[in-house]
Amino acid sequence: MKQVAIKSTVDMLQKIETIEKEVMDLKVSVLKKLAPTNKKVISLKGILKNVDITEEDITSAKKSLYSKIGP
Repeated sequence: MKQVAIKSTVDMLQKIETIEKEVMDLKVSVLKKLAPTNKKVISLKGILKNVDITEEDITSAKKSLYSKIGP
């Protein structure tokens, strides 16, 4: 009986090690996809050129943004 318990424990540890390796491989894969590429960064500087934003616009935006949060 003790032999069976030891064997099942060893099998379980091997399965855990396999899962750990798969998780690490997945982690590396995700990190590679998230890594920045050599694509050119598009600048948004000047996109709102000649646009006037009033205090009323800001107040309206705040009300809209925070309306679901409460008082």
